[in-house]
Amino acid sequence: MINLDTDFVRSQFPAFSEPSLEGFAHFENAGGSYACGQVIEHLNRYYRETKLQPYYGFEPSIGAGEQMDESRIRMARWLNVKADEVHFGPSTSQNTCVVAQALRQHLKAGDEIIVTNQDHEANVGAWRRLEEAGIVVREWKIDPHSAELDSVGLEDLLSEYTRAVAFTHCSNIVGSMHPVREWVDRIHAAGAIAIVDGVSYAGHGMPDVEALGADIYLFSLYKVYGPHLGVMVMRSALNERLPNQGHFFNERHPTDRFTPAGPDHAQVASVNGVMDYMETVHDHHFDHDLTTWTRANRVLELFQQEERRLLRKLLEFLNDHPKTQLIGRSTTEDRAPTVSFTIEGQSPAELGLKLAELKIGVGVGHFYAYRLIDALGIDTDEGVVRASFVHYTSAEEVARLIAALDQVL
Repeated sequence: MINLDTDFVRSQFPAFSEPSLEGFAHFENAGGSYACGQVIEHLNRYYRETKLQPYYGFEPSIGAGEQMDESRIRMARWLNVKADEVHFGPSTSQNTCVVAQALRQHLKAGDEIIVTNQDHEANVGAWRRLEEAGIVVREWKIDPHSAELDSVGLEDLLSEYTRAVAFTHCSNIVGSMHPVREWVDRIHAAGAIAIVDGVSYAGHGMPDVEALGADIYLFSLYKVYGPHLGVMVMRSALNERLPNQGHFFNERHPTDRFTPAGPDHAQVASVNGVMDYMETVHDHHFDHDLTTWTRANRVLELFQQEERRLLRKLLEFLNDHPKTQLIGRSTTEDRAPTVSFTIEGQSPAELGLKLAELKIGVGVGHFYAYRLIDALGIDTDEGVVRASFVHYTSAEEVARLIAALDQVL
């Protein structure tokens, strides 16, 4: 078993050598990760050398377009899909809104869409608004005691009228990593498409979208060490079926049909930095003469192995403390290090401010999973405390967090 070289990993992130951040421990990674140095360098290079309209026949316009094309091709390899199945949009919320408009035109009154009450609102609200067009929206509910979704709840809702099911790969509050392939197979057997929100998963390793089987898979690069862009994988067969949402003259261009707004050229080009970083981590730990698919899976396991190692102590502390109520499972199996909890005797905001005084940053609120918080019987105005970390978080930082929580509780 190879262990993650945390010192090497942290050396790839300028934030860890930034004087203004000295002593600060970042535990709101589920809301946005630090950018790796490779992404920052790509942005710098693009703005210095190629900040103009790409795809013309002169340099540096040619170079600008080549950088953007390379980002799409390389990202597709890491996700194990075709390059023309990868779409870059302003955000995941924006990408879902565009697809919802396509479904509004594609579906008919009486067709059904299943959504959960566990997801971030980006993967709920866009589909729920289709009720205005006569689409029937059915809700796959969590167990209010465990906060989990289960397969039985899905089976009970699937019917001959089901056309789409939207669910999350990993909850941004509960932290559970769901059996995506199992659920997708059930959805496909019912004749429906599977729309999977991977925003809270992808920061813990690039998913193999081909293996997952999702028809649409979405995530946000600013939570995967990169720029503020949304990535949407839409499989070719679905792309061909849904109506074009871009300019009419781009009807035959797969990657333009569902990104009607012009992309941020520099940010798209900087996506290369995300793959540069992943490759650098891989080659530091393993032999590098491998397929991209193999490298991606090795990096994912390396990241998640380290995260589980650090997560165990935090879960034990919160599960055992008499003043905290942990949300989600107390074991590390199939669980992201996105740890949410409520506190007896003080509000999440109060606790967050106390931790901030100790130079520890955690999140507080409902994190756009408003329906989940409400279903758990928690005050939606207060929400929960969320301490989230990723592979670059050190054991010393986790120990500091636990000690600080013990102090302020």
